[in-house]
Amino acid sequence: MGKVLRSEFLKLRKSSIWLLIFISPILASLTGLGEISRDSLAYQWEMTLSIMVFLHALLFLPLLTGVFSAFVCRYEHTGGGWKQLLAMPVSRGNVFITKFILVVGLLALTQILFTAGLLIIGQLQGFEAAIPWKMIATSVIGGWIACLPLAALQLFVSIAWSSFATPLAINVIFTLPNILVVNSEKFGPYYPWGQPFLLMMPGAGDSFGALNVPLGTLMIVILGGLVLFFVSGFIYFQRKEV
Repeated sequence: MGKVLRSEFLKLRKSSIWLLIFISPILASLTGLGEISRDSLAYQWEMTLSIMVFLHALLFLPLLTGVFSAFVCRYEHTGGGWKQLLAMPVSRGNVFITKFILVVGLLALTQILFTAGLLIIGQLQGFEAAIPWKMIATSVIGGWIACLPLAALQLFVSIAWSSFATPLAINVIFTLPNILVVNSEKFGPYYPWGQPFLLMMPGAGDSFGALNVPLGTLMIVILGGLVLFFVSGFIYFQRKEV
């Protein structure tokens, strides 16, 4: 597993994928900067986080999940890369798990940068309230966890289609309805592209959009989706002809 992980990391080390992890945190930070009213000092952190999450988790985070998944399979889809990779003494299971780890690792870095952007805004704006570490950690980690089933699904799709553009197009198509789906109590909790937004919004599980869905129920759905998509992709890759 370690050798496969180092090999995959070397493929990505000099690629442009590392630049992508900055896009959403920067744009979300610019959106949050200057949008805070001085009349509500006690809720500045929560309001800023909510504004940033709206752009980051509703749009860019699901899109980046698809981009990262497609990118880690890009080299294998060109020039018989799958045959070369699987001809080495590595198991298919380790290859699939390693690519999944890379995707979720890139998403974790994106979330860390998002957190840094929020803290920088707080410093620039001179927020007087103490930093609500628990709220921030719950939001950021929750959003990352909510991306796991989507990452497994997108990795499955990226392995199945040799075209780099096809998985991305599918991801865009299913991301765009997010703003409508997350407001549906019936469909929102079960929509993988909307789940990161549901868990990142401050107060998720209290009286939230898809709203008013208990946090425990949402977590069960997310973990169930992770198991379903990961196992499906894992089995497909084991049987895939290359």
